[in-house]
Amino acid sequence: MAAVVTLSVVVPMYNEEEVIETTYGKLTEVLEATGESYELVFVNDGSRDRTAAIVRGICARDARVKLLDFARNFGHQIAVTAGMDHASGRAVVLIDADLQDPPALIPQMLALWREGYDVVYGKRISRQGETWFKKTTAKWFYRTLAALTSVNIPVDTGDFRLMDRKVCDALSGMRERSRFIRGMVAWAGFRQIGLEYAREERFAGETKYPLRKMVRLSLDAITSFSTKPLKLAGILGFLLSAAGFIYLIVVICQRIFTDTTTAGWTSLIVISLFFHGITLSLLGVLGEYIGRIYEESKRRPLYLVADKLNFEGAEDVSRAPQALSPYEMRR
Repeated sequence: MAAVVTLSVVVPMYNEEEVIETTYGKLTEVLEATGESYELVFVNDGSRDRTAAIVRGICARDARVKLLDFARNFGHQIAVTAGMDHASGRAVVLIDADLQDPPALIPQMLALWREGYDVVYGKRISRQGETWFKKTTAKWFYRTLAALTSVNIPVDTGDFRLMDRKVCDALSGMRERSRFIRGMVAWAGFRQIGLEYAREERFAGETKYPLRKMVRLSLDAITSFSTKPLKLAGILGFLLSAAGFIYLIVVICQRIFTDTTTAGWTSLIVISLFFHGITLSLLGVLGEYIGRIYEESKRRPLYLVADKLNFEGAEDVSRAPQALSPYEMRR
């Protein structure tokens, strides 16, 4: 039977060969200083560089380091989920490999956890090395999300946080595919507290969250926690229909009681294009929700694991069934 460790640190990775040794060194230094038993769970999310090979080397010299190697790239939020599924600690810390979130904050998180808090999340008071565009869009995204949903999702936060075992178990029961971890943690409740910090510039390499992925994550967040866009679409459709009806009455009155007639077809084309654009936009909103229902209906596993290192019984589960998460194996 595997010994119970106090702390698991989950590190999702995608093409992080430039930073992974440094990340391991800094995390080890901080965790050794706490005096607690710990494990590092690195999740390789289908990297195309030497990330997995480097972590294999670390695993060979440090049994506390574990590797989950995905069969392909499944995305950051799925990699975080897999790490939590396989973590065995009484408390679990989520931290990215790029060192923008300081490992030095982990002892303070541990102290708050021991005071009785189930979730200690990092709250960014500044963000170094990021563009004005990213800072501004991130600021407005969190405030828009707060306005759209009834779940109190803390603003200016990421996935950097410590969670008690019971919170991780609760999240393991949520197998939705469009995942927004920080929102799911907020939805779960429990006793939570924020810990402010200044986010540093990437240690090396480039961001793994380009605009396309940011937009996708934003859509996942909004559609996972709010149906208000559907309601707003209905209200907008009603208002436009009412405006069209009023305009129809005006045109009929002009025709009957005045000599004024609509000149040319340009105005008709403009109005037609405007309303068709609105209609297509509303259909796009509906499509986002329907597409997610379709993805959920296929009931495929969230991720497939190609290999595991340093996990208890890893050899036995390295054949076909290990493709499923521990939670899915129990179902």
